[in-house]
Amino acid sequence: FHQTMPKHAYICPVPYELYEKYGVRKYGFHGTSHKYVSYKVAETMGKDIKNLKIITCHLGNGCSLAAVKNGKSVDTSMGFTPLAGVMMGTRSGSIDPSVISFLIEQHGYTIEQIDELLNKKSGILGISGVSSDFRDVLEAAESENERAKLALEIFYYKVRTQIAAYAGAMGGVDVIVFTAGIGENSSITRREILKGLEFFGFTINTEKNELRGKIQEISNEDSRVKVYVVPTN
Repeated sequence: FHQTMPKHAYICPVPYELYEKYGVRKYGFHGTSHKYVSYKVAETMGKDIKNLKIITCHLGNGCSLAAVKNGKSVDTSMGFTPLAGVMMGTRSGSIDPSVISFLIEQHGYTIEQIDELLNKKSGILGISGVSSDFRDVLEAAESENERAKLALEIFYYKVRTQIAAYAGAMGGVDVIVFTAGIGENSSITRREILKGLEFFGFTINTEKNELRGKIQEISNEDSRVKVYVVPTN
């Protein structure tokens, strides 16, 4: 699905020969999910996907977003590997690459330790110190655990700013779709991510946002930009 990305979206800004020799570029992941929910939401709305700008948010233990313009993926947040993009359950998402050389040179980390640190010990788990399971972290945050609250706020911020970036990439947005474990089941997460994006032209229906397990528009009828929950397949 992500093979339709234009070159300016998938080429990494490192020496071009790394792409030519080794295939270093953005590939993206969760493609079948992004494709399914984008086509499903167009069908549900009774619209031709070729006339829609859709941002799909696959939020589970692994998280990625995609900009789907006229039925094609034009950008996605994961990269050469699933480590890139927004913060996740145990993955850091995109960070300053020099953190790696700093830890190796100044503090004696091995490349294997770095790999484990960024893939398995970072993200929601790393910041909260509680769990990689969003349910546990949400519960801890409700009990006034400050690091759990911080972990969630960072996550909301990363996804919120990625949504805004993809609206910019497509020259606007018609539909925002939430899917996967957290995206489908956590009304709090959806509500908090969308805070500050109301300028797009939507308001959220609190009652509809509480529903789970089915295709549901959670924006109010008069919203210019529509927000949907679509269980992935």
